[in-house]
Amino acid sequence: MWAGFECTIARVGEGYRDQIAETGHLNRMSDLDLIADLGIKTLRYPVLWEQVAPDSIGERRWNWHDQRLSHLRALGIDPIAGLVHHGSGPRYTNLLDPAFPDLLAEYAGAVAERYPWIRMFTPVNEPLTTARFSCLYGHWYPHARDTGSFLRALFNQVRGTALAMRAIRRITPDARLVQTEDLGKTFSTAPLRYQARYENTRRWLSLDLLCGRVKPNHDWFKAFIKAGVDRRALTQLSGDPCPPDIVGVNYYLSSDRFLDHRLSRYPGASHGGNGRDAYADVEAARINRKEVSDGMLRRLTEIWRRYKLPIAITEVHNGCTREEQIRWLVEASRTAERARIAGIDVRALTVWALAGSVDWNSMLTLRNGHRETGAIEVRDNVPRRTALAAATKALASGAVYDHPVLDAPGWWHRDMRFYDVPRRISAPALLSARRMLVTGASGTLGRAFSRLCELRGLPHELTGRSELDIADLASVERALERHRPWAVINAAGYVRVPDAEREPERCHRENIAGAEVLAHACARRGIPLLTFSSDLVFDGRLGRPYTETDEPSPTTVYGSSKAAAERLVAETWPEAIVVRTSAFFGPWDRYNFIHKTLVALSTGRPLVINGTCRVSPTYVPDLVHRALDLLIDGESGIWHVANEGAVSWGELAREAATRAGLNAGLVVAEDGPTISTELGSNRGPLLPPLPNALERFFREREV
Repeated sequence: MWAGFECTIARVGEGYRDQIAETGHLNRMSDLDLIADLGIKTLRYPVLWEQVAPDSIGERRWNWHDQRLSHLRALGIDPIAGLVHHGSGPRYTNLLDPAFPDLLAEYAGAVAERYPWIRMFTPVNEPLTTARFSCLYGHWYPHARDTGSFLRALFNQVRGTALAMRAIRRITPDARLVQTEDLGKTFSTAPLRYQARYENTRRWLSLDLLCGRVKPNHDWFKAFIKAGVDRRALTQLSGDPCPPDIVGVNYYLSSDRFLDHRLSRYPGASHGGNGRDAYADVEAARINRKEVSDGMLRRLTEIWRRYKLPIAITEVHNGCTREEQIRWLVEASRTAERARIAGIDVRALTVWALAGSVDWNSMLTLRNGHRETGAIEVRDNVPRRTALAAATKALASGAVYDHPVLDAPGWWHRDMRFYDVPRRISAPALLSARRMLVTGASGTLGRAFSRLCELRGLPHELTGRSELDIADLASVERALERHRPWAVINAAGYVRVPDAEREPERCHRENIAGAEVLAHACARRGIPLLTFSSDLVFDGRLGRPYTETDEPSPTTVYGSSKAAAERLVAETWPEAIVVRTSAFFGPWDRYNFIHKTLVALSTGRPLVINGTCRVSPTYVPDLVHRALDLLIDGESGIWHVANEGAVSWGELAREAATRAGLNAGLVVAEDGPTISTELGSNRGPLLPPLPNALERFFREREV
């Protein structure tokens, strides 16, 4: 097991995106100790040109790298030094600069002189992919969009790699080249076979160049010359090649592509073309064709047959929910073993994006703060291990990793992956899968959990009061005995805050007794429990956002019931998770503040709303996804889960009205005591910002 940080430094326009800074690893050397504890002995690690020599090839800043590489050495971790990662180099060069190869080689030699003990290098990560995104699609600098620029950029990177390894080996003769590339294959409908064939010959170019295959009889030799690549330099590379010591295969669920001329079958974002034909370009995993199945094993087999060089799977990341990340990693591990049994020399599997990544859903072209977590999740620069870290540690030790979420297949094996679900398809058998038990079948939260568990492939049972009365121990015991869940989610309880003042006994029974009974029953069986509390355990007078360690100070019957439940659950079952949240609103029900506000405003009459009480509105899908991740991670204790950003009820009503196209002027903010139950957290990141949640609410709501 290897590992690596998402470490791209990409230039977009005049600005740079630095993933090491954006994920926080830049200021967090403790990550390296955590990696060592996971049993990782080889780490893809950045020694990036743009970081070390940003202003001049002769002016180098080594301090950051000196400290971290020295620490890695002390920990017994071998780095694979990456010199350019999806970059175009510092401002004094770029991928189309004829001097790029020689400048890279000069920098590589300086790295080898500084760290002669490093034995593995990746001078340029994914040169073909970087050339496509920078000079064919124009996403990154120098933002070209033509085949000639693409081929020149590709050649410059590959020639730079060969020259860099020559410079490195003058100092470290046994240095090894680990050349990474995404070698996904393209499939298509019959009318587009010519385009698929074109892309499938193009995908080998970086490795073919390094291995000296691009000679006059090569399919792409003339194209390189036509693009302006110097014939002498091209011939020199083929005559004095620099084959990788290890081929690093970066394989994602989006690596294999399918081209379809039938545009109406696919979302508009997938539509494109080549100037001759228009077509949709989608993930092959979403297409029901036999030839696209088992993609990772097929790609490893093709690479081995073509080059007969040792292989490492150098990136496997899934920007998805926690259980899907685990499923993908475990499947990759099993695939690597299958490949080895078949005689393919697979040396390693790499856990990639250890500390996650930022804005890769837009290829770094937008700054939305969209985060994908990995084995480490970060809050206020404090790392927290996720379940993916536990899976990594088990696999690194040679153990078999087990988790109930592995009883169900990943989305890429379920019917939901298809754009057009086939009429006859064999669904995976889940009868023996370990299940969760969710209470609150008639409530907003319970139904939301059931809906999203179904989406995430998490087998579960949703129970109502007739089957499971959470305040009745005998009823709870019968349900647990019947369903034998691996975890319990309590989404039931009394939720009518104003009515609790005149129904205190009912509120206490459902919120206090129910939570305590479930905690007792789960504790006796050692079953993880997730239950919910509220921001109303606080009086709103603190003057700053409340965190998990602040003492409750309720002022209402409802708030008192939740505070009492928190205390009893903690005493009864310390391993339970208590999620405090606030003012949640969802797209699938009509019993939330925003929906009721829109209905009221649609009558055209003024609406009087509290304008001084500030809360942290929480989007139900975000809340449920986060709660499920915490449960899968095996967390415990109190967690604050709310969307980032506090507003008054009046501000929320006006914002909702504006987004819905209603008259926000009809909202009358009523004066009153200024209080704020805004939730912050010192345990984990908050949910996406409120404006983002509201945007999705109006896009996704069912009206």
